[in-house]
Order: sequence, then structure tokens, then C-alpha cells
Amino acid sequence: MVILIKVLQLILSLSILVIVHEFGHFAAAKIFKTRVEKFYLFFNPWFSLFKFKFKGTEYGMGWLPLGGYVKISGMIDESMDKEQMKQPPQPWEFRSKPAWQRLIIMLGGVTMNVVLAIIIYIGLLTYFGEEYLPTQQVNKYGVSVDSMAYEMGFRNGDRILTIGGKQVANFNKIPMEILLNEAHTAEVIRKHDTITVHFPQGSLNKMLKVRKESYFLTPRFPFIIGSFSKNSIAEKAGIKLNDAILGFNGKYLRYFTEFHDSILQYKNQKVTVMVKRGADTLQIPLQLGKEGILGVYAKDPKGFFTLDQKKYSFIEAIPAGFIRTWQGIDNYLKQLRLIFSPKVKAYENVGGFGTIASIFPAQWHWESFWRLTAFLSIMLAILNILPIPALDGGHVLFLTYEIVARRKPSDKFLEYAQIVGMVLLLALLIFANGNDIIRFLKH
Repeated sequence: MVILIKVLQLILSLSILVIVHEFGHFAAAKIFKTRVEKFYLFFNPWFSLFKFKFKGTEYGMGWLPLGGYVKISGMIDESMDKEQMKQPPQPWEFRSKPAWQRLIIMLGGVTMNVVLAIIIYIGLLTYFGEEYLPTQQVNKYGVSVDSMAYEMGFRNGDRILTIGGKQVANFNKIPMEILLNEAHTAEVIRKHDTITVHFPQGSLNKMLKVRKESYFLTPRFPFIIGSFSKNSIAEKAGIKLNDAILGFNGKYLRYFTEFHDSILQYKNQKVTVMVKRGADTLQIPLQLGKEGILGVYAKDPKGFFTLDQKKYSFIEAIPAGFIRTWQGIDNYLKQLRLIFSPKVKAYENVGGFGTIASIFPAQWHWESFWRLTAFLSIMLAILNILPIPALDGGHVLFLTYEIVARRKPSDKFLEYAQIVGMVLLLALLIFANGNDIIRFLKH
């Protein structure tokens, strides 16, 4: 059921993005009175799920959910319709239009994807506002680290000041700040000293390979009992709601993550838990079961921190939506740079549809859905504008050459370029989805 929900969210998101992208080409073509023969969601080799004609354009839905397309008359595209290109140019055809009009038509798709991201962010900021956990708040208790963060030099209790010499206001953005800016150092307060943590060589590549089950850095917070599970060992032993757990067997472990990680090593053993109740410190003996857990739930950690919250009016959300989209574009360009970085080797972690589906939540959550759709819209815009034949960017490259050189590349050259581009895209598709399959088999 979880997989089905993720897949349905992915299909809906991609459907919205494809329709908006292709509508950009469609609308620009119509503005310049260029005939659009087909408008399809998904590809339709051999047959379509459905189709109908309206005002000279065939609209339909294919069965292969790898994108979509508009077929514009007189244009060398993925349809490779050579017969049409052998006929004399007609005034309604793409090839008959001035280069600047053809350029606008080819830029219509990516433009609409950027516009869609802006609209989504404006809507999200207006409806939900903005909320995040400030790093300054986390520094009240310091961080808990997993094995990856420990290997990089972080320690439990560190209070993070800067990453790569830059302050990071949003605590949850620290991992991305390290990766996207290829940071090599962090400045932290450890106990009472300010020190510089130098990340070992190869750390960024290892970070990319770590899967979601790793928490890297998390906020520390006191372990105060919020509720009990059914048949709780702790409750039977005399521990009460609002008791503060200080540790066990003489170890002082007052933070939830440290206590949780340590006590798991004492399965089926007797331990003595230190508890603070009011002004008293109690020693409560109990017998752990085979799972090594107390059967308690900590109080919501949000109660220990003050989140940074901001509400936006619709007017305020407009410039903020533009800024958020620009930040998304900048961040994704940095991610692309990592793919070509010989040190980071991010290409080893490129994923396909499985990876994209995995980032959607396990339960349908509209705020998360629209945030991810905005991100994917930016991603689609940037990938499409890359100067690769068969992508919009390839057409833009050749049109730019035509405008500058004042001569058009031959139809034969454009045909060959289209074939090369399609082969490259197919190879990338196989590589990315092959990575997903390999990761699935390994896990």
C-alpha cells in the first residue's frame, strides 16, 4: 500500500509537470500561428489509451509514462517524420517561422515549468506559511550523531556554529549545505571549546550513498516520559509520566537518543534506571525483555524548541515565491555540478523513477506533494534546457547558432543530432533506473 501511494503521487506529479511543460510549447506555437498536430500526455508507441481531435490538433494519452510531447508541423523532433520535411515548407510550419519565434516556442516548456514552481511556492507560502527548526535552538542541547556524522568528525553534544565558514539558520538544511557547497569544515562548540572539524577526504561521496534510515545529525533533547506503550516494562517497574530519565547503571545519559542507543545493548538483562521526579533522584531496577526497550514514549521534542514561523499574505508570498524558485534553481544546478565532480562522484548515486518515487511520503500529504512537485518542476526545466539534442536545450542551441551565424543547420544534420540525443537520453534512462534496480537488490 505504501508503494502504491508513492507511485500514485509520482504519476500525478509527473502528469501535471508534463501537461504544463507541453502546454508551454503549444501556447507559444499557437501565438505564432504554427500548427500543432498532436498534444500527448505520456508516449504512445503503437497505440493510445484514448485520443480525440479538436480544431486540427489530436489530443491523447499514451500508455508509456516517460513524459509527453507536442508534435509541431515542420519540426524535426522525436517523431522523426522525414516525409513531412521532404515537402515544400508551408507558412503554418515551424520551419517557416523566423528564428526568434522558433526560439520562443522551444523555450515555452521550460518557462512554464519555472512559472509553475513560482505559483506553487506562492500558494504554499500563502496557505501554510514557513516553519523550520533554527540551528540556534538546537544548540541549546547540541546534536546527536550517527556513524556517518561521527566518521566525519562530529560528536554528540556538538553545537554547530558554521558549515564551510557559513552560518546555516535552518538546522535541517545542514546536510544539503555540506553537499551542495562541497564544504570541507565545520566550526562547532565542543564542551567549552570552539574547534574546527575537518571532514576526511571522500566524506561527501559517502554521505550521498547513505540511505534514508540514517539520521546523520539530529537535535538532542531531554528524555522525559510522555506516555507508555501497552504492557510497558517501565510503567510496571514504577516509572511515571513526566519523569526525567537520567541514565542507567550509573551512566549519565539524560538525552533520548544516547539513552535509546545505549540501552539496546542490554537485552534480557537487569538494569537500574536513574529517574528524576520533582526534586528527587530515584534508582529503579527493572528487567529488560528481548527487545531491550522500556516501553515508553518521550515527550514531543518540539516542546523543547521554539520553531521559526512566518505567515505570509498573498501579496507578501509573491516575491517570496520568486526567491524560493530561484533558490531551487541554484540548488539544483549545484546538484548537477556534483555529478561531474571527480571527488564527490555523485553520478554513482543518480537514480531513476524509483528514486523519485521514494522521496514522496508514505501517506498522502498535500503540502509535501506540492513541495516535491515544485522541486520536480524546477528539475524538469533545468534538465530540458541542457544543450543536448532531442531536449529543448538542443533545439535552443541550434537556433542560437542560426541567429548568430545567420544560417540554418541542414535538415540532415538536425536529423542525425536528434538520433544522437535520443540514444544519449535512452542510455541515461537505463543507467539511472539500473542504479535503482541494483540498490533495490542490495537492500
